[in-house]
Amino acid sequence: ALDIPITDYSFEDCQLAMAEGQLRLPVDTCLLEFAKLVRRLGLKPQNVEKVLQEFGNRARKMEGEKLGLEAFAHYLDVPVSDMLRDIFSLFNEEDNMIDIREYVIALSVVCRPAKTLETMKLAFRMFEAEEDGAITVAELACILKTALGVADLDVSRLFVAIDTEDTGKLTFGKFRSFAEHHPNFSEDYLSTDNTGRNGCPHQPNATPNAKPQTNGFCPDFSPRDNHHDTTTDDSVKKHN
Repeated sequence: ALDIPITDYSFEDCQLAMAEGQLRLPVDTCLLEFAKLVRRLGLKPQNVEKVLQEFGNRARKMEGEKLGLEAFAHYLDVPVSDMLRDIFSLFNEEDNMIDIREYVIALSVVCRPAKTLETMKLAFRMFEAEEDGAITVAELACILKTALGVADLDVSRLFVAIDTEDTGKLTFGKFRSFAEHHPNFSEDYLSTDNTGRNGCPHQPNATPNAKPQTNGFCPDFSPRDNHHDTTTDDSVKKHN
């Protein structure tokens, strides 16, 4: 496990934590760790929109095919390194494989944290079925867990609220319409329980019973005070 002090995060990371998108990152998100590793490996693209669209198109064509570490490195056109292993482990499933769609979603959040609907549009495009352009409740859970950087998330209330016709599927159009009419949907309809541990997408499930919290990693990062409050959490850890 990584054992990295809170002060290891940059001002850019804290801007991510405090971004005013519709998906506010919980206090235990692993996306701050992801953002730091992406930055250090030089994986944050200059032309964000173009690169994310290209990644999205490639991931869609893979249709959920899983990648091992070597294939992941090849996908990103970078050598295998300790930092790449750390990124891989954030999305690592029990078989030491990852779904590249989750990496693309996380990268979208990191690169444009205030553009929730753009990230969701990209995610829907990667997950939606060819025949009807819709996703299931399990796929919505995967998307939102990744976008929030949490291990456990109950999306059932949100799904039912959007799927008023009880079809068992959602299109991006329905999601967008709901989000536009309910800008606080993440606070009102999503439940997470990640208290006391870093929230990475592939963790053992717990019973969800608490609302997401606003981020507490950077309680005061103002220029007048260079002292970082580390009382919120002593370290950021990644569990496999």
